[in-house]
Amino acid sequence: MAKLKVTLKKSTIGETERQKNTVRALGLKKVNKSNVLEDSKSIRGMISKVQHLVEVEEVK
Repeated sequence: MAKLKVTLKKSTIGETERQKNTVRALGLKKVNKSNVLEDSKSIRGMISKVQHLVEVEEVK
């Protein structure tokens, strides 16, 4: 199964509480920190809700 490297590129300051919780659920706490996650529909959905805050790369 493919993996995704998700990196927080912008701060969550000023964002809604729901977006902050989504970023935290992706395992991201600080700007420029990354987390490698399994590629699934639920993870893709979370990423789409905060796409303006994160950067996504496919990892093999």
